[in-house]
Order: sequence, then structure tokens, then C-alpha cells
Amino acid sequence: MFKGEYRHNIDEKGRLIIPAKFRHELGESFIITRGLDGCLFAYTNNEWSMIVNKLKELPFTKKDARSFMRFFLAGATDVEFDKQGRINITSPLVDYADLKKECIVIGVNDRLEIWNKEKWDSFVNTNNEEFSNIAENLFEGNITF
Repeated sequence: MFKGEYRHNIDEKGRLIIPAKFRHELGESFIITRGLDGCLFAYTNNEWSMIVNKLKELPFTKKDARSFMRFFLAGATDVEFDKQGRINITSPLVDYADLKKECIVIGVNDRLEIWNKEKWDSFVNTNNEEFSNIAENLFEGNITF
């Protein structure tokens, strides 16, 4: 399970250090793609295979299914770590997530998310007061915090 929040800089060549804590779980290579909410998603190869199998079940005759698969799969890239624990993020993905110097790498259960620092801070600040309401609506007494 991925968890935690880390701040790292992306360089002008699109290289970003992935926290050592996550490298072992990700394996030697993994998949990075466009995520939702303007960030990037990173998946282990095993998790990615499960997602692709679920996507294969979607009916290609449905416009929403075709649109989502294009969005999600077209940006998908196999990445590997260099000797310094960095990955090279392709320029279309850097542009999509508007990655600037400081990035936020967070663990979200089955994936990593890579955020532009300002977008992440805005997300947290905008939703800060709503998180208790969100939890209440999602869990309806089934879990206590």
C-alpha cells in the first residue's frame, strides 16, 4: 500500500526523484499516465494489468468508454529508475500535470500521484473543511476514524 506525501523537484529534463520508500514497491519499472484532477498516476505493472483488464470489459460502442480509454491509455508510459532514483517524465505528461520545479508525490493506496505543488496545495486548502462531510457520505457509519 502506498501512503505518504513527499516534496521533490523536477528538473528541466523532466527527471523527478521518486522517494526511496516507494521505489521498492514499484519495482524496476512501472507505468505512469494521466490521472484525474490534473495530476499523474503511477502504477505497478501488476496493478496496471488489472486496470487494463477492467478497461477491456468496457463496451467500445459507448462514447464515454472510448473517450476515457483514449485519455488514460494514450499517455501511459513505461518508466524505469536511473541510478539516482529518478524517473524521466515525458513532456506531454509534464504539460498535462503542469509540473513545475516543486512537485508533490503522494501515495494513494494502489498508486502514486504526482502533483504540481500549487494544484496540490489548492486541492487540500479548498477541500479541507469538506473532508469530514466527504467521509460521512462515503462511509455512513461503517468506519470510525
